[in-house]
Amino acid sequence: MFSSRRKATQLPWGDSRSFLPRKYSVFQLFFACLFLAFLSLLWLQLSCSGDMNQAGQGQELISSPKACPMEPPVSPEEDASWGPHRLAVLVPFRERFEELLVFVPHMHHFLNKKKIRHHIYVLNQVDHFRFNRASLINVGFLESGNSTDYLAMHDVDLLPLNEELDYSFPEAGPFHVASPELHPLYHYKTYVGGILLLTKQHYQLCNGMSNRFWGWGREDDEFYRRIKGAGLQLFRPSGIKTGYKTFRHLHDPAWRKRDQKRIAAQKQEQFKLDREGGLNSVRYHLDSRTLVSVAGAPCTVLNIALDCDAADTPWCTFD
Repeated sequence: MFSSRRKATQLPWGDSRSFLPRKYSVFQLFFACLFLAFLSLLWLQLSCSGDMNQAGQGQELISSPKACPMEPPVSPEEDASWGPHRLAVLVPFRERFEELLVFVPHMHHFLNKKKIRHHIYVLNQVDHFRFNRASLINVGFLESGNSTDYLAMHDVDLLPLNEELDYSFPEAGPFHVASPELHPLYHYKTYVGGILLLTKQHYQLCNGMSNRFWGWGREDDEFYRRIKGAGLQLFRPSGIKTGYKTFRHLHDPAWRKRDQKRIAAQKQEQFKLDREGGLNSVRYHLDSRTLVSVAGAPCTVLNIALDCDAADTPWCTFD
């Protein structure tokens, strides 16, 4: 049958010869290897660089070149195309962590894609009073400091989906991103809730928002009157064709009941214009300021304990 032995492979130069002529020294071989390694690295660099992506006049490469080793990304502070302004995204918040886990990474990537310099501030109310969205936004304005020059009053349960929405610096006047024509729920003409952009100068001109609105609702309607009273023109998006599908609304009314109770004189007071209070009269204590990352998206959580003057607004509690 077949022999159990395997024939040794006969090399073309025979057994008695070495692979290289003996006239080369070890040092010469070492430097030759270094030279070949240098040529290999040079070819690798050229083959993945942007210069190799152009194959002449109108020609295309058959296969795309390998990606070059990634260089450190250019930060917005170093890239002039991001513009000079910086947005403070102010998010009034209390016990809605499931929505927050979706909101922060979504907004961070959305604004980065639009090259909007920004920082997200989660305004977490930690006291035992009823929720006060307006006061939290006043605190967010004060605590965001001078590193930002305009703000977005932004609900945590409203996510922009259309990349044509404008989040740029609203120099001409307040810009209502979540306009009545686009918001999935609220469609009345004077609505300015959901997402509203203002320069910090314009917010100060309005004296911020009224601190008298404990519980859910009506603070936006009062702020609309402040905008008009300050002589500011309100702007809204144009040319957006996605209608009520422009935003994703995360709120589940069956799971999270809103505090819509009106206590004592609150029923009458909620329709009045607060001509004295606002940014200049908000009372609070900042328990902590913590920089956190949510799925790689940075934000600052401000734990805010609001104060209530029970003689002025006894409806801040249910007692």
